Amino acid sequence: MRPELFEGLRGTLLDAGVGTGRNFSFYPDASKVTGIDLSPAMLARARRRKENLGTVVDLREMNVMEMDFSDDSFDGIISTFLFCVLEAEHQQPALEELRRVCRPGGTIRILEYALSENPVRRFTMKLWAPWVRFAYGAEFDRHTEQYLNAAGLDLVEKRFLYKDIIKLLTVRPAADRDVG
Repeated sequence: MRPELFEGLRGTLLDAGVGTGRNFSFYPDASKVTGIDLSPAMLARARRRKENLGTVVDLREMNVMEMDFSDDSFDGIISTFLFCVLEAEHQQPALEELRRVCRPGGTIRILEYALSENPVRRFTMKLWAPWVRFAYGAEFDRHTEQYLNAAGLDLVEKRFLYKDIIKLLTVRPAADRDVG
């Protein structure tokens, strides 16, 4: 799934919610990548992975809702399983920040979980939900796409990469960026 996140992306990229650096092996050649995460522990693991793989990435401790990058800083942004750990009230502010730092015409790709419509998978996911919430702080049903319009983002594509459980949202800053 991760290679699809980076397909066609190049230039200056932001890995928002870089975590432990699971995306490092998939960064496009000749791109300048910055990875941010709020967790010092995750970033420590990412730094070890960076050294082991020899990945060129600038890692920074930063809150996705209060980034210190200039407007229009990145050609592309990817976020893997970040929005499933953000509470409902943080979804729109985080998306607004991604829009702010993404150049006009840039691409933002968000990989996240979805609560399956398949009755057996849905039942299983609901059984696992308390443990997933406890262990990872994640939820299966954030429905991030419901906040896109209010955040000034246009949905380009929504598709599932694994059954109806893991979805990829491809979005772009709306032409009219005056939102708030």
